[in-house]
Amino acid sequence: MIVVNAKMETNEENFRVIKKAVEKVEIETRKEKGCIDYAFSVELHNDNNIRITELWEDVQSLKDHLKTDHILNFLKEISETTPPKTEAYFFEATEIPYPDGELPKEVQG
Repeated sequence: MIVVNAKMETNEENFRVIKKAVEKVEIETRKEKGCIDYAFSVELHNDNNIRITELWEDVQSLKDHLKTDHILNFLKEISETTPPKTEAYFFEATEIPYPDGELPKEVQG
């Protein structure tokens, strides 16, 4: 499994543009072959930081994703303002069970 962990540092103007563009890219990306999970989130203590978490079956699925029209359109839309400062990290991972046996009952809902 490939894990992408990215962070965009934005400002108020960029945030509005990115938020509008995200809806389209999330919906289309989740339909892609090889996409396990794809999500944007905002840090609760700093709404100028947007987090991106992606899970892909393999590297080829991620490569194919980066060439899609919805990603190219997303990049074009967010570049219409000052581009956000973005850090992205890519990992190959194997899923493991919760390290202490089971999730704590307090978070199992």
